[in-house]
Amino acid sequence: MSAGQTESKPAQHHLRRNPPIVGEAEAIAAAQAGDEKAFETLYALHKRRVYSLCLRMLGNVAAAEDLTQDAFLQLYRKIGTFRGDSAFSTWLHRLAVNVVLMHLRKKGLPQISLEEALEPSQDDGPRKDIGARDLRLSGSIDRVTLERAVENLPPGYRLVFVLHDVEGYEHNEIADMLSCSIGNSKSQLHKARMKLRDLLRTGQRKEAAV
Repeated sequence: MSAGQTESKPAQHHLRRNPPIVGEAEAIAAAQAGDEKAFETLYALHKRRVYSLCLRMLGNVAAAEDLTQDAFLQLYRKIGTFRGDSAFSTWLHRLAVNVVLMHLRKKGLPQISLEEALEPSQDDGPRKDIGARDLRLSGSIDRVTLERAVENLPPGYRLVFVLHDVEGYEHNEIADMLSCSIGNSKSQLHKARMKLRDLLRTGQRKEAAV
């Protein structure tokens, strides 16, 4: 090196690290490429809602915790199949729902009474859509009270109520998930709402008596 020349700075490309994951889209892409940290980011972003979904469907804290872990294990295995056709949260929650339903089938736990369907003539003719959202169950009841009442629903009622009124699935989707008729799904939801109102009224009377 001649006098007067300054030593050039060493190339720094080898010092660069992967840029920090700042959002869900980046985390999904990185996780699909095998980045463990990215998967941890997705877990942190979605674990609470997946757990809440499992708890609402099962009504059991220990089972909800176990199935939350199972859902993310399935996510780890299947994230490469996510193509972005729907929101990632929607895709993940459907995966979690399937994990819970698989658990219920394996354990033989009560789901819905498939024989307790509407009369056949009701399926064929016009009827009131008992699967419509019930506005009387929203707005005037605090969330904690409603959550407790939902936990006390019979398992089959709770399952359909959570899938429809909480997670937003349509009756045709629920019927496909549970291998039952659309009419049966609507019937179970109607009965769940009736039972829920009874539970809420009972709770209000108990509070008033205190």
